[in-house]
Amino acid sequence: MIKLLITDDHPVVRDGLRGIFTPEHGFEVLGEAADGAEAVDLAERLRPDVVLMDLRMPGVDGVAAITELAKRGNPARVLVLTTYDTDSDVLPAIEAGATGYLLKDSPREDLFRGVRAAARGESVLSPAVASRMMAQMRAPAKEPLSGRELEVLGLIARGSTNKDAAAKLFISEATVKTHLLHAYAKLGVKDRAAAVAAAYERGLLTPRRG
Repeated sequence: MIKLLITDDHPVVRDGLRGIFTPEHGFEVLGEAADGAEAVDLAERLRPDVVLMDLRMPGVDGVAAITELAKRGNPARVLVLTTYDTDSDVLPAIEAGATGYLLKDSPREDLFRGVRAAARGESVLSPAVASRMMAQMRAPAKEPLSGRELEVLGLIARGSTNKDAAAKLFISEATVKTHLLHAYAKLGVKDRAAAVAAAYERGLLTPRRG
């Protein structure tokens, strides 16, 4: 019997996961947590075999919770179950100690297999995430964008012209163009629209809410 702890800030998602696993032979849902802090507390008290962990939650997020569980030496395996598959989500979760990473649109049979594999200590990756990581490993290493290049790209993404960006950053328009050209080269693109799109795709820029 694999004992589970479900962690997600959306009650509907938690109810859905409980409904999927409860009737299935070989699984027992011990409890539910609405954020990372509650997940750590319940994992310490209930001692589940596997924690299904969402990433983006208010307060203590998934990566922070995974880090804290590892710090405490909690034996539970953490299987990330989220909507996000960008590099900025996947890599920190795995580096923090997650055993696996699945997307919420995974078929239920994949969820069952993933939890069973995680309980055995095996690494689990959704096909989309595995493909992304393989492509990243095969690609030549790229130099990361500098802080100033990200600042310029962020302003461009919000609609600033080169002149506007220069004024806001107190640098010359020529310097802005230089930073953009460096960003294009590092992102492997040829224009500002493609650079902005690539930065969002890689999680380097985050869309503003509202």
